[in-house]
Amino acid sequence: MKQLSFLSILLLLLTSCSKQKADLIIYNGKIYTVNDKFDMVEAMAVQDGKIVGVGTTENIRKQFTSNEEVDVKGKAVYPGFIDAHAHFFGYGQSLQSADLKETKSWDEVLTRITEFAKTHPDGWLIGRGWDQNDWADKQFPNKEKLDLLFSGRPVLLERIDGHAAIVNQKALDEAGVSKSFALTGGDIVEKNGKLTGLLIDNAVGLVQNKIPLPNAKQTEKMFLDAQKNCFAAGLTTIDDCGLDFETVDFIEKMQAKKTLKMRLYVMLSDTEKNFDYLFKRGAIKTDRLNVRAFKVYADGALGSRGACLLHPYSDMPKKSGFLLSEVKHFEQVAKKINDRNFQMCTHAIGDSANRTVLKIYNAVLGGKNDKRWRIEHAQVVAPEDFNLFGSASVIPSVQPTHATSDMYWAADRLGSERVKGAYAYKQLMDQNGWIPLGTDFPVEQINPMFTFFAATARKDAKDFPKGGFQMENALTNEEALRGMTIWAAKANFEEKEKGSIEIGKFADFIVLENDIMDATAAQILKNKVIKTYVNGEKVYEQK
Repeated sequence: MKQLSFLSILLLLLTSCSKQKADLIIYNGKIYTVNDKFDMVEAMAVQDGKIVGVGTTENIRKQFTSNEEVDVKGKAVYPGFIDAHAHFFGYGQSLQSADLKETKSWDEVLTRITEFAKTHPDGWLIGRGWDQNDWADKQFPNKEKLDLLFSGRPVLLERIDGHAAIVNQKALDEAGVSKSFALTGGDIVEKNGKLTGLLIDNAVGLVQNKIPLPNAKQTEKMFLDAQKNCFAAGLTTIDDCGLDFETVDFIEKMQAKKTLKMRLYVMLSDTEKNFDYLFKRGAIKTDRLNVRAFKVYADGALGSRGACLLHPYSDMPKKSGFLLSEVKHFEQVAKKINDRNFQMCTHAIGDSANRTVLKIYNAVLGGKNDKRWRIEHAQVVAPEDFNLFGSASVIPSVQPTHATSDMYWAADRLGSERVKGAYAYKQLMDQNGWIPLGTDFPVEQINPMFTFFAATARKDAKDFPKGGFQMENALTNEEALRGMTIWAAKANFEEKEKGSIEIGKFADFIVLENDIMDATAAQILKNKVIKTYVNGEKVYEQK
């Protein structure tokens, strides 16, 4: 018996020695690899931040040994979600300002900012998130009550899309704006010869630029607060659309200290200082940071009627929106970005803006290519212009929750015929065979579950509209999941390192409470992230 026991121990030791060492083993899962074949596996092994094995639970546990083995008990495991269009730093900033989302009236906005002011007694009062389309009175507000409440303190309250703001007289005084004047791509709104406090698109910057920049401690808190919430939502990579190079320098310092662990794909804003910076330095690429793109703004937003349309708004026949710069500017920017082999990503909402940018892209790119230039939003496209995406391999980068946020009033703005070319995700996907998905948070909520539901069901949480909104442009479950993972990675030139659970890729993955590929609407919308891993490190766990 003793001899048998010794032999058993020896055999066990030999077997153990023959196994490959791993830092982490995940097993008994329903793992969506999101590889080319959309294979399902039960287990995976992770070593040094990368996936080193995938397969059945039996085979992975035979092949690998680890001090950390996690039985996920049949739960669904996905590649970490990638938000292909968001404002990560802007979201962090919004967490330090008054939340005005889902307000039902201008008076409710005033109540919230008054309460916020009690706990934030110094400096500018900043808020974001109001949307007059959600109010019984859908007219834009004016500054009259703000002036009464805050006569000695500057106030700036941004509309939910960031393309309009209400400011008080003190803020106008700080910016030296005493009357309306013409400016490219913006409106300083007057009524009866007096400033209303309403600023549209480029006019917002006249006041916004006077707000003092946050200090280093405040900036770090903004990033860390944003990171915490995003990890809890299952996000492991975020495309931050439109930063200045100074913020990129700050990101690098935080990542060097290993406090900022989120992987970021950063688009620098369209300014000369940012072009000079990146052209001299060259593209930045580390495991956690990728900077090779520029964010350009063609027009404003549909909700504030700043989106540039080919024909006037159906609910305001004298207004067609506007481009935010002269066409010549977009042509010059496209040429210099192309000459230096960087990526151009242009915000275009209206059908006129999309046509303008698509024609410039086609002229500069000269046909099919792999430069992956992007149109951010691609929200309203004329029927005859869809082919301009495929002809130059232009990527439509879309945000499905915009459709379900705007569907209540989009036809009012566009009319019954023109709206058919809006939020046309399936039609856009067919141009190149793939499409990246994002949220545009903090314009929308950060939750990727809402992205998936909006892309596939195209309705709101109350089951409106019955049958879905323009369902001919819904995506399948598989297409939506790919759009949130591997296709989002591809839009960033990162599909070989992330976006799927495959050997050699970063071990970025999440465990969900419910399997979104086989769940009811309620299960999807109320779904919870159980664990989030980045580089094989657990960065979030449900309490």
